[in-house]
Amino acid sequence: MNPSVPVRAAVLASADYPFSPITAPIKLDQNESFADFPEELKALALERLRLLPWHRYTDLHAEAVCEAVARHEGWSADGTVVTTGSNVLIALLIQLSALGGGRVVTVKPNFALYGLDAELLGARLTEVPLREDLSIDTAAVIAVLQGSEGPAPHGVIYLPRPHAPTGSLCPLDELERLALASQGWLLVIDEAYHHFIEGPDARELARRHPHVVLLRTLSKAWGLAGLRMGYALASDAVARQLRKLVPPFGVSVLQTVCAQVALEHPGYVKERVAQTLRERDRLFAALQRHPGWRPIPSHANFLLVRTPDAAQAHAQLLAGGVLVRRQDRLHGLQGCFRVTVGTVEENNAFLRAAGLAG
Repeated sequence: MNPSVPVRAAVLASADYPFSPITAPIKLDQNESFADFPEELKALALERLRLLPWHRYTDLHAEAVCEAVARHEGWSADGTVVTTGSNVLIALLIQLSALGGGRVVTVKPNFALYGLDAELLGARLTEVPLREDLSIDTAAVIAVLQGSEGPAPHGVIYLPRPHAPTGSLCPLDELERLALASQGWLLVIDEAYHHFIEGPDARELARRHPHVVLLRTLSKAWGLAGLRMGYALASDAVARQLRKLVPPFGVSVLQTVCAQVALEHPGYVKERVAQTLRERDRLFAALQRHPGWRPIPSHANFLLVRTPDAAQAHAQLLAGGVLVRRQDRLHGLQGCFRVTVGTVEENNAFLRAAGLAG
């Protein structure tokens, strides 16, 4: 980098986002929905879009989408913040409570953006290792909060539920204890995969504790990863401050209309989640018969699989036309890859490439 160009040291020192696109006939590497947005809903959204003016700005802070989300979630519209992807909110929440020397606490391994954004924004990052069984060690997280540095007046805790990339599920009673121990922090529970939990989500926890923020996305079960839409469910007070950091008029008319149409017709999501759970169980059972690979139980739309050699397993599957995501460079995940639950046909192809009957 030319030294005359004013780039902050934290940016220069940061790694790129850890993803390199690879082309393959069957793509099971990014935890996307196995099916596209329904054709009839696409047609409805496009017709609405055709009738709207494109030369006018949309809502200042996506108020119409916030109201639609709030109705769907049983939440306050004032406590709902919509952005172009929940990953945008990860950085904004650090700006809100941990910018320039505040603390970010999370676990490892984890979604890469928690740590990357903390480093880019100059926060002090602490990553607590998962337990040996790959579950979140909430007691260890609480110990960090109560450690020698003491609770920071501005800090953020990031915990995904279900966890990615393992698929493990932190019990709600453990999160309750963490919420009680984290006064003075924002406790952010990333629920990107909450549709695939066969049990309650964390909304009641967030209602009881105003410093708890939930992150959700339309990229997974809703089948709208290409739309780039996510949202936070927070207390009205936290949402009001968070909204100050959201760029004005940042959600386009296309995003607004498609999100509204999806939220008006949520039935298709339930059907797809049910199929995903059936196929996840089928893949898990089949992989248990593999002579050298071991699937990890999952509460998400993917499975983590431990192998003797992740590079060899990845190459074997790719030779069979199936792309999965290597995870063996992450802490504690030696030999692991992650496979998204696809269609029945895609899953059969994965099993064939793995040397198992489809």
